[in-house]
Amino acid sequence: MPIARKMADFIEKSSWIRKMFEEGARLKAIHGADNVFDFSLGNPNMEPPEEVRDHLEQVAADPAPGLHAYMPNTGYPHVRKAVADFLGREQGVAITENEIIMTCGAAGGLNIVLKAILDADDEVITPAPYFVEYGFYADNHGGRLVAVPTRPDFTIDVAAIEAAITPKTRAVVINSPNNPTGQVYSAQNLAELGQCLEKKSREINRRIYLVSDEPYRKIVYDNIEVPGVFDCYADSVMATSYSKDLSLPGERIGFAAINPAAGEKQQLLAAMALANRILGFVNAPALMQRLVALVQGTSVDIAEYDRKRNLLCNGLDRLGYKFIRPGGAFYLFPQSPIKDDVEFVGALQQERILAVPGSGFGAPGYFRLSFCVADQTITDAMPGFEKTIAQFQ
Repeated sequence: MPIARKMADFIEKSSWIRKMFEEGARLKAIHGADNVFDFSLGNPNMEPPEEVRDHLEQVAADPAPGLHAYMPNTGYPHVRKAVADFLGREQGVAITENEIIMTCGAAGGLNIVLKAILDADDEVITPAPYFVEYGFYADNHGGRLVAVPTRPDFTIDVAAIEAAITPKTRAVVINSPNNPTGQVYSAQNLAELGQCLEKKSREINRRIYLVSDEPYRKIVYDNIEVPGVFDCYADSVMATSYSKDLSLPGERIGFAAINPAAGEKQQLLAAMALANRILGFVNAPALMQRLVALVQGTSVDIAEYDRKRNLLCNGLDRLGYKFIRPGGAFYLFPQSPIKDDVEFVGALQQERILAVPGSGFGAPGYFRLSFCVADQTITDAMPGFEKTIAQFQ
């Protein structure tokens, strides 16, 4: 075998979205892109706000010397200050640039956190459904992912988390608003989780970190607010990106923030800064750092995603699909009308509709639809959705 056995196994485990991508390319080549209804990828279809484009031109045209040179591994101090100032206002927390590390997206942030805290065979707990990459991130740094089912409404089952904690547990990774369900965890749900982690940390005599993955924080609907994790638990870290709210996924820019109240904070910061370098990130992109410093608080028009959410939800509801209306992000996670979600997704493919089986997110019996797509994709897919569900009723 020319590649590592572990990587061969990972390719198989991560194959669902890849398979959907490949199937989409095949179908589009046969039928034309407008006749294939691709809901498989969470790739924002809105362009960055005009303000972002204007500031990008500004920073790119700056003739000052050294603008493309190395900077501290944690990022430019003035950028980290701009991020900290906005984060402090947004979440009502007294945080400074010294608790911020600029990263190559939320994925870079999660990886430097896990690199900093995991020893070999440590366990990382996450509520399922979950973003499949978490398992790979944990493995990157010698850890093992432990998936714990959520409640029927996809909120955190704190009792299940508590039962899963062992002396090897090092972190709990949460994602709110959630990919793939769109669920937003309430302040009460997070407070209960924080109390659980405080209790279990004392019992096992080991600090358990709460790591919050928040790239969809600003994409919420119905006046829902996303509570901050810093209020619910001291030993918490958040990782986020500008990929979704500014439609910049290809620019790989985000940050990690450490709770100012975290124990032994300086050691954690030093370890994360070193991890940023030795994992090969070195530092977040210089140009993008300077850009995001100028656009704190800016986002795409969330009302557009809300409209697409309603278009998809109302259409599928009329056809008899069962789902929990998402409070955030741009995903819908309906129940499969048959137990075998893979078979149902295969049936959708016959109508040139591309979805991802819930099995790929640790939740068989469901399927994920991404609605960050053109309106026409949603409306033109409805006859296919209707024909497919009728086969199984």
